[in-house]
This record gives sequence, C-alpha cells and structure tokens, in this order.
Amino acid sequence: MKERTRILVVGGGYVGMYTALRLQRKLKQELRRGEVDITVVTPDPYMTYQPFLPEAAAGSISPRHVVVPLRRVLDRCHVVVGEVTSIDHAVRTAAVTTLATAEEGNAAELLGYDELVLAPGSVSRTLPIPGLAEYGIGFKTVEEAIGLRNHVIEQMDIASSTRDPAIRDAALTFVFVGGGYAGVEALGELEDMARYTARYYPNLRPEDMKWILVEATDRILPEVGAEMGRYTITELRRRNIQVLLGTRLESCAGRVAVLSDGQRFPARTLVWTAGVKPHPLLAATDLPLTGRGRLRCTAELAIDGTEHAWAAGDAAAVPDVTAAEPGTMTAPNAQHAVRQAKVLGDNIVHALRGEPLETYAHAYAGSVASLGLHKGVAQVYGRRLKGYPAWFMHRVYHLSRVPTFNRKARVLAEWTLAGLFKREIVSLGSLEHPRAEFELAAGGKPPHERPDNPKGSS
Repeated sequence: MKERTRILVVGGGYVGMYTALRLQRKLKQELRRGEVDITVVTPDPYMTYQPFLPEAAAGSISPRHVVVPLRRVLDRCHVVVGEVTSIDHAVRTAAVTTLATAEEGNAAELLGYDELVLAPGSVSRTLPIPGLAEYGIGFKTVEEAIGLRNHVIEQMDIASSTRDPAIRDAALTFVFVGGGYAGVEALGELEDMARYTARYYPNLRPEDMKWILVEATDRILPEVGAEMGRYTITELRRRNIQVLLGTRLESCAGRVAVLSDGQRFPARTLVWTAGVKPHPLLAATDLPLTGRGRLRCTAELAIDGTEHAWAAGDAAAVPDVTAAEPGTMTAPNAQHAVRQAKVLGDNIVHALRGEPLETYAHAYAGSVASLGLHKGVAQVYGRRLKGYPAWFMHRVYHLSRVPTFNRKARVLAEWTLAGLFKREIVSLGSLEHPRAEFELAAGGKPPHERPDNPKGSS
C-alpha cells in the first residue's frame, strides 16, 4: 500500500454508503494510521431507503426514519455535500461543486484521488410530453413522497370545499404513469390512505375518487412474474382503480391527461414513475460506457479496461455470471446494489493489498411488493404469495435490509404504534413554503407574484 491512498466515492445511495461503510470497517487500522483517506461526495447528507417511500407517503413511517444520516454512519469518512460535475480519470481528478462554491461564486473545485468508486445512481427518465415538466410529480426522493402525500390530502380539501363539479372531479382524479415497483406501490399505498381519509370528509366518498394507472407495456410488476402481475391487476381493479395497459400519456398540458387511446382526464395530480436512466455525470467522464449509457464493468466490479476505477448499482452494467444466457447483465435494483457494494468494498481492499479479487455472483432471490395496508404480492425462490402473507413478508424483508439498528428499531416502533392508533390525516403543505405566512404579514410579495396557494404544495 502506498504512503497515503485517497479513495473517492461518488454518490451516497445504496452503493456509495455501503461501499464506504465496508471500506471503513476493513481499513480500520489503515485509517487510524493515516494511510487511507475516504471521501464521499453526495448531493444529500443522507441515504434514502427508497422501498419505504410509499409507506412514508401513506403516513405509516415518519420521513426522517426513511433516511440514514451519512455523517453518523460514515464517521471515519469525509462526507462532502455537493455534486461531481465531471471526472478526468486520466489525471485522477473530479470537478466538485458545493453550496460553498455557489455562495463564493467560484467554479468547481478539483478533487484528486487514487481509487474511484462511481455510484451516482440514476435519475428519472422523462419524455418530451407537453405539460409534464409543469404539472408532473416524481417519486424518487423522500421530499417528493411527502410532497405527494400533502398534495393528495390538499386535493381532497379542495374537492370538499367547492361546488364546481369540474374542479371537484379534477381534484379527485389521480393519474400514475408507470407500472413498475414505484408506480404500483405508491398508487396502492396512497389510494389506501385516501380511502381511509375520506371518512373524515362528510361530503366525500371513496367512490368519488378516480385512480388511474397508465402502463405502456402489456403487464405490470414484471419482477414478480406474469401470474402475480395479473393478480395485482385484478386486485387493483377490485378497488375501482383503472389499470390501462398498452397505453401512453400523450399530454398533460392544462392539467388534462390525454392518453394514447383517446381518453382525456382533467386531473390535478399526475405522478410520473415511468422508469429511470443513467445519471448525466457518466457522460461527463472519460470512462467506457455501454450503448445504454451505463459504465461497462467486469464481474469483479472494476470498470472494464480501466485501472483504479470501480462501479456498481444503477450506474454499472455488471455481467450476471449466474445467468444461463451469456451477456446478461444484473438488474439495476436495490437487491443487487447492496450485495455488489459488499463485494466492491472487499475488492478495493484486496487491490490495495495485492490480493486476488472476488467475482460478484448472486442469483436473483425474488421480489416483494406492497399494495397498501395488509395487501401485497411476492415471488420468493419460486414461491408465490399474495394478500396478507406477501405484505408481511414485504415488511419483514425490508426491515431486515434497512441500514443501522437505530432505523430498524424506529421503523418497527412506528409500525407497532400504527397498529394501535388511527392514521394521521394531516397535510403539512406549508412546510414547502415555510416563509409564506411571514411574507404576507410583513407585506412581502405582491399578490401577482405569489403562487396560487402560498401555503400549499399544489
């Protein structure tokens, strides 16, 4: 090992956090002697456990328990809250912007490294659909999940306080685009929450709300298999949720969802969960990429044809050595990301010590999905479950996977309390505009400069 090895981890998600955690455990003595320095550059000072976002949106879990503070977990690493804008691996430097550089008016700072771990994750894949940028709501961050919860409850408030049938119908129409995990679980949990909330509105009934799932292909939840996918469609339709397969969103301009089959829905809520794409940072590097824009990696999680550079997770195309067909890549999901991070951390340690590298090999165990309280589907090791058993397995699995004992205990306590007491049905949309009340009191923004609803999320 050289005198001082600088390891740069780009990204604080599954791969970034777990890799850094593995490194600080395996290199404890080297870190103490100052022979190794680990820097983690991440846009947020926390890791979001995304499988819990639907339950956070439904109010089953507190938002702060869905995230893991990186500075507490990675106490032997240097955590930098910022963005890596480009990487020149030929000279081992990364351009980093932080809040401080923006305040100072400076350009990006150059950060040198000896070993690079590139794990920026992915971003939402959007299409040039009219009105999507203005009215669409994502579902990839904890902020979006809580904002969507506030928004749904606010639409119920609007519908209960208006006599205009057009406004009422638009407020009670909720369109979700994308039939993968994010779309189906978010729709299932929020419909369950809204159905419960409706009992506190004397002039609203669950039947008044219109929930629509739009999917461009001919199936939903492909990860749980065709049979469980068909069961999910049947279960959703039993709850009066429209599932439109082979259908695309053509436009949502003017808060009107126009579909490829000709249907039009005036809707004040449009949630976009139609897949992800590689992070734009990958295109700003001199590292080899696949045709789909992901990093070309070996089975040892090293970037192919490049020394001292590693990657895993959504950003990496990793060969699946357990697949029957040659050339198959591992799926970009959390199950692989967490396991890849462990091997990735070990391989960096092996490389520093001149030891043989390990090959990443993990056969896909299965998938679980929640469709609301006490409802779910699962396919695990070839066994198919549905209803309450699948929902229970979903909770047990993700409780075992959420990082740190602290978060496990807090989530379990919240689930226990949620079973003993009624749901919370409060909208805190004013959190998104915390200064609105004071601005109005202080005579701040003129009326024409204020948003339509200065205290709400819509």
